[in-house]
Amino acid sequence: VSATSKRADKEHDAFVELHETELAGEDDPGLKALLSFLRGWSPEQFETRGFPSDVVDANLVFRLDGEHCYLHDRPAARAVRARLLAGDEGHVAAARVTVCLVSGETAPPARLHPAIKGVNGAQSSGASIVSFNLDAFTSYGISQGDNAPVSEQAAFAYTTALNYLLRRGEHNRQRLQVGDTTLVFWAEAADANQAREAEDLFADLLSPPVDDAAEAARVRAVLDCIAKGRPVADVAPNLEPTTRMYVLGLAPNASRLSVRFWQADTLGVLARRIAQHAEDLRLDPLPWRTEPSAYRLVLATVPHREGAKPKADDAINIVIGETMRAILSGGPYPRSLLANTIMRFRADGDISGLRVALCKGVLARERRRDIRTSEEEIPVSLDKQSTQPGYLLGRLFAVLEHVQRAALGSQVNATIRDRYYGAASATPASIFPVLLRNTQNHLGKLRKERIGQAVNLEKDIREIVGGLPDQFPRSLKIEDQGRFAIGYYHKAHSYFTRHDAAEDAPAYESAEPTDIETEGADQ
Repeated sequence: VSATSKRADKEHDAFVELHETELAGEDDPGLKALLSFLRGWSPEQFETRGFPSDVVDANLVFRLDGEHCYLHDRPAARAVRARLLAGDEGHVAAARVTVCLVSGETAPPARLHPAIKGVNGAQSSGASIVSFNLDAFTSYGISQGDNAPVSEQAAFAYTTALNYLLRRGEHNRQRLQVGDTTLVFWAEAADANQAREAEDLFADLLSPPVDDAAEAARVRAVLDCIAKGRPVADVAPNLEPTTRMYVLGLAPNASRLSVRFWQADTLGVLARRIAQHAEDLRLDPLPWRTEPSAYRLVLATVPHREGAKPKADDAINIVIGETMRAILSGGPYPRSLLANTIMRFRADGDISGLRVALCKGVLARERRRDIRTSEEEIPVSLDKQSTQPGYLLGRLFAVLEHVQRAALGSQVNATIRDRYYGAASATPASIFPVLLRNTQNHLGKLRKERIGQAVNLEKDIREIVGGLPDQFPRSLKIEDQGRFAIGYYHKAHSYFTRHDAAEDAPAYESAEPTDIETEGADQ
């Protein structure tokens, strides 16, 4: 019965013939019942059986009376459908039936997998995770998809699901862009609403909002609670901590896609790892208004060119993948993250709070995993008891810069940070004696104008130098250069919290972070 087709009778005959051919010999009760129904059906029964008129030309599904499962979901029907999807080879599928690597079922393999679209940097027409498209991949008589046998049903299922997760749109919170890596995630829960809430919480933790102050504060509170050991149920009563979460990172690779990382765990475990990541990066004073997303961490590692915004395309792709894997797995951050950040300090002179936090995070996490390059803890706030040379030298450099700024004020075209930071952090013995001599000239000028401030700054210098070895180190290892940056940050920002020196403090960079807050917001 059709309201549009003039050959409904022929289409029906072809439909019945297809089922008679493909279901011949099937023993499944559901398929046998369907065949029986089709053999006894006639168009006149459409009205006599009470079918409503709005189902004309609609798609219909069948199920046995008393069962909840549709016929097309029965294992026997799936096997028939897989055989049909195999195309012309379906009729000789028995010759190439194999075990599906995904489902474990015996079925004809898909020779070509449907294209996956939506991965940034990949071909707009789509790319493949599984692809054997050259003669060189043919071996022992096996070609194309037979090299990695995945059934037609499984290939259709995983590509359809991925294309849905990768859909573009402002309301899709299951997709994030981190550098060249397109990240998708989903929750597995008994209730669809609970799964959606788990995905929303995970999205907030992984990529905190930058435009909503109230929401950012809520995420910060959640992270603090989880970091203190409280379970997820305490901060999100509607969520079950045992809800399973799956996270997949895909990166473009010519016409193919590479799996950058894959993580599957409970919501509670992943939330604790993200909270630990936030704790590892934590500095006092806090250099950001909202928790830095993975995207902002990536931007911190790229060069800052004058007059141009940092681009995630300039980031080193392998560092992106390893950093995300460390966040999700709780493993150590890549050591190259520390090396690249320190290299950026020297290259562009931007000693931003976010970059310093990256140095602190790498060192703090290594120490927690018993990879120790010093007996001292990595401090969150200014540690006046520390005797670690790298940290002390960073503090000293900040004091010397502050003396210069206090003495010269707006007359400073380039501070010692602009000229000497790289050399001071790498080869202190060649730079600090010169800086200390020049500082005496600045202190002499300051004593004539603001004696109180000069006395306080001299006291700071004596206190720090008193904790150093008799001779300045000839060089600092890469991890000590990271401590140098932390010490510099702590000491430089300590002057903004001194109420007794507030009136005497010269014009200086704001204590607010210099990090990019909203540039390139997570996609």
